[in-house]
Amino acid sequence: MTSADDLISLVRDYNPKTNEKRLRDAFAFGEAMHEGQFRHSGEPYFTHPVAVAAILTEQRLDDATIITALLHDTIEDTKANYDEVSKRFGEEVAMLVDGVTKLTNLQLSSRETKQAENFRKLFMAMSKDLRVILVKLADRLHNMRTIRAMRPEKQAQKARETMDIYAPLAGRMGMQWMREELEDLAFKVLNPEGRQSIIRRFVTLQRETGDVIHRITGDMRQELEKAGIEAEVFGRAKKPYSIWRKMQEKDQGFSRLSDIYGFRVITRSEEDCYRTLGTIHQRWRAVPGRFKDYISQPKSNGYRSIHTTVSGRDGKRVEVQIRTRQMHDVAEAGVAAHWSYRDGVRTENPFAVDPARWIASLTEQFDGEDDHDEFLEAVKLEMYSDQVFCFTPKGDVIKLPKGATPIDFAYAIHTRIGHACVGAKVDGIRVPLWTRLRNGQSVDVITAEGQTPQVSWLEIATTGKARTAIRRALREADRERFVKLGHELARSAFEHVNKKATDKALETAARALRVNGVNELLARLGAADITAHDVVQAVYPELTSKDGDEVSPRRAVIGLEPGQKFERATCCEPLPGERIIGITQRGQGVVVHTADCDRLGEFEEEMERWVDVHWHSGTHPAVYGTTLELTIGNDAGVLGRICTLIGEKKANISNLEFIDRKPDFYRLMINVELRDVEQLHSLILTLEAESDVAAVARYRERPGMQHRPV
Repeated sequence: MTSADDLISLVRDYNPKTNEKRLRDAFAFGEAMHEGQFRHSGEPYFTHPVAVAAILTEQRLDDATIITALLHDTIEDTKANYDEVSKRFGEEVAMLVDGVTKLTNLQLSSRETKQAENFRKLFMAMSKDLRVILVKLADRLHNMRTIRAMRPEKQAQKARETMDIYAPLAGRMGMQWMREELEDLAFKVLNPEGRQSIIRRFVTLQRETGDVIHRITGDMRQELEKAGIEAEVFGRAKKPYSIWRKMQEKDQGFSRLSDIYGFRVITRSEEDCYRTLGTIHQRWRAVPGRFKDYISQPKSNGYRSIHTTVSGRDGKRVEVQIRTRQMHDVAEAGVAAHWSYRDGVRTENPFAVDPARWIASLTEQFDGEDDHDEFLEAVKLEMYSDQVFCFTPKGDVIKLPKGATPIDFAYAIHTRIGHACVGAKVDGIRVPLWTRLRNGQSVDVITAEGQTPQVSWLEIATTGKARTAIRRALREADRERFVKLGHELARSAFEHVNKKATDKALETAARALRVNGVNELLARLGAADITAHDVVQAVYPELTSKDGDEVSPRRAVIGLEPGQKFERATCCEPLPGERIIGITQRGQGVVVHTADCDRLGEFEEEMERWVDVHWHSGTHPAVYGTTLELTIGNDAGVLGRICTLIGEKKANISNLEFIDRKPDFYRLMINVELRDVEQLHSLILTLEAESDVAAVARYRERPGMQHRPV
């Protein structure tokens, strides 16, 4: 746990004039009040308020907010009360702690009508003092970072509430970094497989293209130096959830996404921002419709920056944000910049907005709304700025994602309307099809007989429905071309493994891949819906290993560098046949984990250490140790029968340890040596069928465990 000295040091870094005694008193009081309380993880409960306070120091917030973080659960969960907190630390802190307590008691994820009433209370708390929300957001962020210790159903509830309420709220307040992290942590709970697939694809992309971020940041710095512009350049890959959402909205696979990298240029002056923009556009081609100038037209929360998307020679797009240091401080802290300190004094940032004025502008439209449904609709329109609501000429509401165009609107009405679209009128004025729609606009789609979807529409459309319909129509129109291309791809792929793409081979592949005929197979191959590798694998799955050959453990993993060794992670004990990820370890080669191993989360910020590996196909020897956790009846001969069953499945027992002995049952760990995951599943099924086996499961070491019992 962060100590009082450590926390005070964090505050002193940006506020040397901090009241050290007051902070130390708050730390001691909070620790005393929470003594004897523990979190789900088993840690002392006070580690949580301290972690929340540490998060708020990253935003350089004032002493009152840091003290509130240390005490934010005292009124709710300890013997402390409002009067005591007020007497010890002042009325300001007591009011903030009370405000956070009331927010904690709101059931914001409720599906009942009281959800609207709770939103009213949330905005009321914000209007009194926005720091209440800042503490609550930091509280939720730390809870999400440590959510694995909670029950699965509780994890899902908190993650959904975070995705629906707190992440959009953080974004609305201008704290985009917090929104992205909250979304990604919730995504990890709600869809772990989807998130893991994105991470794996990033590993593959890095292997194929190298360090794109380093290369592009270097190019940008070089261009800026030539232009005589002093600036800092940073690049990063976008968060897994951001990429997943883009894939869903655009109905695209990962390989077809382009702008998965973002770059930020921090300049010395506003003038240099525009000079930087010109320099970047001279070197790289700007993507039409992807330029926004938030410097001349700042957002209501004070956000200022220039956004542009450019395309390189390889066709890959990257997003670039250009801003000054002061603009960047506001972009990182959002509305919280109003309370930020630097060198002991409140930051005089001309771009920071007055929170009271911001709250007033946010809530004024909700005043007088007595109807709960209308109020909730108004709040969500304001909070979830990722959505746009437009109207048909008849007054029907069409909900679209932010950035949608008349093409998306037309397909949202009906696929037939989308196919025949030739133009649109927005609020009675004829507009190009690439126009971005805004909330509340009325859209009239103009159609013409004989019109068919154009290839350029794929660049204009943003919704999955529109893009899927357009691609389907284009596929049908280009079917003959795709079949021809697919035939060439198949011929080349089969020749690569010294085989021929005969009609019989292609018919076999079509049946194996459940595709309706050879022409359909070739058309889908030409359209990149399936890969040539899939086609060859469907006919000749054994080509990667000769029949009867046993794969040596030394060459069991493919994807390593020449001479590089691997070892299996003890936390998940991967077996041949499972999807795996490699993590480089200094002096140890590559440690191989299963793709769903919880410990991979520890390396999320070190993607350069990830290696795309997979097991060699073929027959492996039974040398891969795996631990089983069994609960068996305490009767004579039971253990002997268990050992016999394991032996009959051609598995060798290398270790056995009893971890619990009761009059009625034993719990034990058995380490068995297996060939692959298929043999493991077969063994577990056999043991489950034994009447004296109450439970059997594969043992997995979880994060936080000190050591393995076997």
